Amino acid sequence: MSKTAIDTILNRHSCRDFNGKPLKKGDLETLTECARQAPSAGNMQPWHCYVVTDQAAKERLAAAAYGQSFVAAATVVFVVCGDPDKSAARYAKRGSTLYYIQDTAAMVENLLLAATALDYGSCWVGAFDEAMATNALSIPTNLRPLAIIPVGPGKIPTTGTQRKSKEEVFEAV
Repeated sequence: MSKTAIDTILNRHSCRDFNGKPLKKGDLETLTECARQAPSAGNMQPWHCYVVTDQAAKERLAAAAYGQSFVAAATVVFVVCGDPDKSAARYAKRGSTLYYIQDTAAMVENLLLAATALDYGSCWVGAFDEAMATNALSIPTNLRPLAIIPVGPGKIPTTGTQRKSKEEVFEAV
């Protein structure tokens, strides 16, 4: 892993202060390609991602996110959905209850790290009303929205959030 990759991981912060300015040319393509390259169990890729730039749709998503207005202020909002049936086709119950969620989480992390590498703010929003988010984008019933990811230029925090100590997290066996 390059030093640049490690720096990107260590410098990723949640941004909730977007200025609405556009992304640089080509960056949306880079973000989507990085997200698409995420690993998945059995390479099933049980995801579908909505790329939302329409202001009215972003406002509906902010309302679904319990009024977190910064969602609507972002330049683009990704709604990462999982397809439990896609994973279940190969992995039965474990696929439909766990793997599709893990797989979409990997996609989200790729997206967050790519945004950081491109000097954009981003935030993993998991607190939202699933039915409202589904209705906001007319998401088909086979897909489950699992994360809302606003991305764009903004004020990125200069200090990170408190983390547990290494001793609290890791245990040698």
